[in-house]
Amino acid sequence: MTLKHTPSACALALSLALAAQPGLAATEQSKASTAILFQGFHWNSAAAGGWYGTLQGRAADLKDLGITHVWFPPPSDAASTEGYLPRQLNKLDSSYGSEAQLTAAISALSAQGIQSVADVVINHRVGSTNWADFTNPTWGCQAVTSGDEWSGRCGNADSGDGYAAARDLDHSQATVQNDIKTWLSSRLYGVGFRGIRFDYSKGYAPSYAGLYHDAMNPGFCVGEIWTNLDFNNVDAHRQLLMNYVDGTGGKCAAFDFTTKGLLNQALSANEYGRLRDGSGKPAGGIGWWAQKMVTFVDNHDTGPSQSCGVGQNHWPVPCGKVMQGYAYVLTHPGVPSVYYPHVYDWSLRAPIKALIDVRREQGLTSTSAVAIQRAENGLYAAIVDGKVAMKIGPTDWNPGSGWTLRTSGDQYAVWTKNAGGGCSTVPVTFSIANAATTSGQNLYVVGNQTALGNWTPASGFALTIQGSGANATWSGSANLPPSTAIQYKFVKWNGSTAVWESNQATASGNREATTAACGSSSTLNGGNFKF
Repeated sequence: MTLKHTPSACALALSLALAAQPGLAATEQSKASTAILFQGFHWNSAAAGGWYGTLQGRAADLKDLGITHVWFPPPSDAASTEGYLPRQLNKLDSSYGSEAQLTAAISALSAQGIQSVADVVINHRVGSTNWADFTNPTWGCQAVTSGDEWSGRCGNADSGDGYAAARDLDHSQATVQNDIKTWLSSRLYGVGFRGIRFDYSKGYAPSYAGLYHDAMNPGFCVGEIWTNLDFNNVDAHRQLLMNYVDGTGGKCAAFDFTTKGLLNQALSANEYGRLRDGSGKPAGGIGWWAQKMVTFVDNHDTGPSQSCGVGQNHWPVPCGKVMQGYAYVLTHPGVPSVYYPHVYDWSLRAPIKALIDVRREQGLTSTSAVAIQRAENGLYAAIVDGKVAMKIGPTDWNPGSGWTLRTSGDQYAVWTKNAGGGCSTVPVTFSIANAATTSGQNLYVVGNQTALGNWTPASGFALTIQGSGANATWSGSANLPPSTAIQYKFVKWNGSTAVWESNQATASGNREATTAACGSSSTLNGGNFKF
């Protein structure tokens, strides 16, 4: 097998040409991208009702989280609730909401500087009343490949894998091509979509994805190449990802299912050594062509939905080790993706944001360089771009002196390198009055830093009461990383029960501040404690 783990000549030329043209910015797949993709739904989202309104309401919070692109569910009318059996492509009313609600959600995200990515399902289609009476747009039997299950098929041979649940489309037909181009460039672009996620991309030749990409000219493009992973032949698996990218002319990325599978095995079987290949590089697609890879921990198919065990669960990361997965993808090259339930249903927003904050602050990109320090049973450790260190796994490890621990949790930690002549921490004084604590209660600062308990009250920073009585002030000084954006709340804690203060008037609902630079200190006066 010839391994194509570097950009093909034509793909590289295209990337350089796009970047060189005045007024035409390179797509996220053609540059050192700082993008962070957010999958804005899960398998059960449509059943919840009014999903587009939910996304619209999250727009400001997603901006605060650090998201740049939101992946929407399939937007067209479909025979399935989830949208993956498309029926009338040009009808943009679905189980997730009406076309007007879709447009409003996209507009709300755009106002926050976030681009919207459409889930484009074009491998297959169902008829309006039977197997293949395609309407809006209308197609005849030539649109169905010769190997399909439908007896009336009369198209050419399929250019990819079959899909038994619907009619496989013949993309060699000019009518099919033209109508899909119009749907992308007029209907989807018209409501505000600026990106494409191609569903079931192994079902048709990647050259067609390149053709449809050109019709819409999106700023983001990624295909789903999900195949069986043989842990004894990992290179063959990532070669399929390279073939897809090359087949699109380098225009579209691929979801890094190789990295996904290796993370599954590392986290479930303690085999962290699988994350390093024989040349010392990351063993997934990012080890060969990181610029063209989109990494992820779980999605609507591979993982659970609202809670562990609920949803598809076809290939999940162990539920208790999800944050280890994020510690990997959010510090490594490729464009990382974050999954809606992990943020809003699993209460992992704060630790995920802490990792995103480090990635953005340190300028990590889709092409960042990885120097793997350890990869063995119980431990994976790496230094990225020489300025971010990370470890996952139960075995202890740290990068040594000259580094500041920025965030950590169960079996993961991330550090940043101290600037020359800098410091590792600065004093931050917290103060709040009128907490009205009762006997047995103490007051803590709990937030997104290790010294503040990483949102765990039992590990929070304890304040000291200054005097006595309900109106007494509680205060204390914690050592925190310099020049760092922090989020926190004041919490009453008696060793078993936490009483959190009410939400603040911020996008996150938490108190927010930035610590002082080296050589300085800061005082954060919280005013009065409010329920």
